[in-house]
Order: sequence, then structure tokens, then C-alpha cells
Amino acid sequence: MARSESYSTRARTEILNYLKQNWSGTVSVGDILQYLQDQGLSVNRTTVYRYLDKLWTDHTVLKYADSTCEKAVYQFAGEDGHCAEHLHLKCRKCGKLIHLDCGFMDEFRNHIRQHHSFELQCDGNILYGICDQCRVAAENTRQPG
Repeated sequence: MARSESYSTRARTEILNYLKQNWSGTVSVGDILQYLQDQGLSVNRTTVYRYLDKLWTDHTVLKYADSTCEKAVYQFAGEDGHCAEHLHLKCRKCGKLIHLDCGFMDEFRNHIRQHHSFELQCDGNILYGICDQCRVAAENTRQPG
């Protein structure tokens, strides 16, 4: 039984490490399973989902619906879980995730509360678009060279 607990702890440690290493983007359960396999760990898909659900409940990770398919993707929110307090911008081309954690969010939240009698709860929501790098790259490919 002790072997099972240490195995579970190692798998959990590796999952959290992988999420931290990829904090600037989102990862799928398939990505996590591949990483674990590369680390020499064989972990059940259900075990990964259960641990991700625990991390989501603890606000350690954010969970999003992937815009390109019907599966969920996850992102490390930080140890303090403050990502649920602001919106995120996600590039549809490269998948880059940008935290919209600036003074504007406070202004926007206050405006919504005062002028529309509505309390905004971001819960890590995403606005989709194209990042500057992808936009510039697209413009460069359109220009005659």
C-alpha cells in the first residue's frame, strides 16, 4: 500500500511540475499523459482527471473549454490561485495565453458594478483573438517581398 501512495505522490508532483513548466499556455490531459509516459510513469487517465479536478477546486489550475475541440484544457494559475480574478487573452493561432491582470480590470469591474449593477466574476475566462507576434507574421506573409 505504501508503494501506491508514493507512486501517486510522484505522479501528482510530476503533473504539477508539468503544469508549472507550461504556465504560459494550456495543456490537455493527453499532453499530461504523454509527459508522464516520457518520465517513465504509467498513470491512469482517470487519475489525472481526478487530480486536475482537485487542483481546479483549489484554484491552483484553471480549466477551459478548448476552442478547437470539445475537450478541456488546463493552465497553472499559481500557488495563490489569483488567475480566477482576471480575464485572459488567448491567441487562436499559437495558443499563447496572456493574463489581463492590470489596473484596467479594476476600472472595468467598478464600471460594470456602478453603471450596470452587475458583479463581474471572471473565474479565469478567456477572450480570443490574435497575438501581436502572429498578427505581424500574418501581415509579413501577405506583403509582396
